Amino acid sequence: MRRKEKEIKQIDKLLAVIDQCDVCHLGMAKDNIPYVVPLNFGYSYLNNKLTLYFHCAQDGKKIKILKQNPNVCFEMYCNGKLINGDIACKYTFQFQSIIGYGKASIINEYNEKITALDLLMKHQSKSNEPFTYEEKLIEKIHVFKIDVISFSGKQS
Repeated sequence: MRRKEKEIKQIDKLLAVIDQCDVCHLGMAKDNIPYVVPLNFGYSYLNNKLTLYFHCAQDGKKIKILKQNPNVCFEMYCNGKLINGDIACKYTFQFQSIIGYGKASIINEYNEKITALDLLMKHQSKSNEPFTYEEKLIEKIHVFKIDVISFSGKQS
């Protein structure tokens, strides 16, 4: 990161930023053509390892690309606010962001899918209440995870 004074280094502060983000922009590539899609997400951080969880339809461009090339980049940001200046060049934008890299894989085992969906629902709803799911609907979706290889945070 070029501007070291803006880097977020402490893991508790990085996770606090992730907690505030609702959408993760997932970047992938097919035949050297980039494709980015915004997704709701959940996450876990266990044994110094960040894992992101997503759900989607069983078919579609995203799944086809991830099956061909599971290497991904992701970005999320929160707390965006325009700071006015007296001239255009003095305007700035305040934010916190996370950028990282990882490898995607589809979760096929039913109980692991439920665990991932619980993390997603907990993150999105900001609730610790238990969630219930219809088994027939769970069978109709893909749940996938990103095993994060590296990530960093920035605040401006």
